[in-house]
Amino acid sequence: MLPLWTSLSHVERLNVRFLRSVVPAAKLDDFVIKNEPVLQYLKGSRERRDLEDALRDTAGKCEDVPIIIGGEEIRTNDVHYQVMPHNHKKKIAKFHHASAEIVRKAISTATDAQKVWDRTPLSERINIWLKAAELISTKYRMQLNAATMLGQSKTVIQAEIDSAAELVDFFRFNVHAVKEVSKCQLISEDPKVTLNSTRFRGIDGFIAAISPFNFTAIGGNLAYTPALMGNGVVWKPSDTAMLSSYIIFKAVHEAGLPAGIVNFVPADGPVFGEAITTSPLLSGINFTGSVPTFNWLWSRVGLNISKYRNYPRLVGECGGKNYHFVHPSADVTSVVMNTLRAAFEYCGQKCSACSRMYVPESLWPKIKEGLLDNLKQLKVADPMEFDTFMGAVIDEKAFKRISSYIEHANNSENLKVIGGGQCDSRTGYFVQPTIVETKNPMDRIMLEEIFGPVLTVYPYKDGDVEETLKLVGSSTPYALTGAVFAEDEQFLKHAIEELKMTAGNFYINDKCTGAVVGQQPFGGGRWSGTNDKAGGPHYVLRWTSPQSVKETFVPLSSWDYPYMK
Repeated sequence: MLPLWTSLSHVERLNVRFLRSVVPAAKLDDFVIKNEPVLQYLKGSRERRDLEDALRDTAGKCEDVPIIIGGEEIRTNDVHYQVMPHNHKKKIAKFHHASAEIVRKAISTATDAQKVWDRTPLSERINIWLKAAELISTKYRMQLNAATMLGQSKTVIQAEIDSAAELVDFFRFNVHAVKEVSKCQLISEDPKVTLNSTRFRGIDGFIAAISPFNFTAIGGNLAYTPALMGNGVVWKPSDTAMLSSYIIFKAVHEAGLPAGIVNFVPADGPVFGEAITTSPLLSGINFTGSVPTFNWLWSRVGLNISKYRNYPRLVGECGGKNYHFVHPSADVTSVVMNTLRAAFEYCGQKCSACSRMYVPESLWPKIKEGLLDNLKQLKVADPMEFDTFMGAVIDEKAFKRISSYIEHANNSENLKVIGGGQCDSRTGYFVQPTIVETKNPMDRIMLEEIFGPVLTVYPYKDGDVEETLKLVGSSTPYALTGAVFAEDEQFLKHAIEELKMTAGNFYINDKCTGAVVGQQPFGGGRWSGTNDKAGGPHYVLRWTSPQSVKETFVPLSSWDYPYMK
């Protein structure tokens, strides 16, 4: 159990008269931030038995998930179900879509709650977040993992990394970031005469959090980091991650978060988007999802800009067309193993997944052999089978989109499917991990985000390293993650500069996936998003409206200046 933070104002430390409510700076003695350990779930282990129990329990029922606004549970006639992607006849959650009127009710509730919540001492908020992290790490860990495995078709290790470890890391690291931010105070030349300080307020109005299906932890971060900083939130979870999102909501409520601060509002996307962007109380949107959706939200905010009380904060992460660039000096085995994981873990449904690879012709035969030999060993099945490498893609819409790219590859003279390529949606939305070889680095399969287990490889002539390197950044509008593999140090020094704007998260001799909170803050530029670096020390600042405070202890006795005399 982490020690609790105590509140001590900047002024108290200086032993100067001041109102205690101004500048509540948090302090945590002997606090060292560490990432949550990832459990291994080895055969015969206690955690594996506990998870198997949770999986059976979760699979054996269909959870009723209400809309929750200010502590009130609401159910509508617009009923939907979350199914297992790998067994789409099996329902695990029943939920209700909110109407525009209900969304507006949530907006009003969050806005009213924010006024009181923002006056809650930071130390009290921090205690709630640390308790929530502890509950997620212990009591709710197996429930969250089971809901993520069954509802989002993640394997045990992918669920553990995401819904347990990363979610706990977000809660604890953001608390740590607040602590570090609160240390930074302003210059007071003589504190006995004048004291300058800063306090971090929420933003009056509400924050809309719109979370995706692919990472349970992202939902928790999008909704609860703005709340930590004193905001009221209206959270729209993904329909295909409903159960895991609901468990997060319950865990934080149990930790002591007052009703109305975060409101749980499943809804149809356009209905929700129209309601939030037409409200004058909108103060920010925290979003992870597709480029078209974020563009629509941004354009609607622009259209309504004169109506808002504040200029809304727009934070978005929108995916990418992530790359592995292989130099002739690269280690072949490292390239193969890192690429298999980066391209196919969680069916390539990671914003960071490797979707395109550039390989020198001299290494391609060995890399190709390594990829194909290992591809045959990757088991695609129900994630409840612990030797499964990847499960099903999330839903029918994703299945059809991904399948269309494989069909395109099969029908193009410039493309050749060299591994995988099978698709079967009879029981679950299964797409075999697929490798495509291309003669044309500008084919759309190398340019467009697929968000599925399809890797396209362009073998380039060894003498065309520089020309091919330039393709990485010029051929797609995305700039999220990328990796370079090389043993040639001079080339690496060159590549890291040449590729500087092509990725917000850049890797050298490592896969382009697997960013860890506090270690590799995540986000990219261009069409990949606003690059506000979730999991980094500055992310919390996006959700606060700082106030500078000056207090003078010596009364002013004259209006004139000495030079005037």
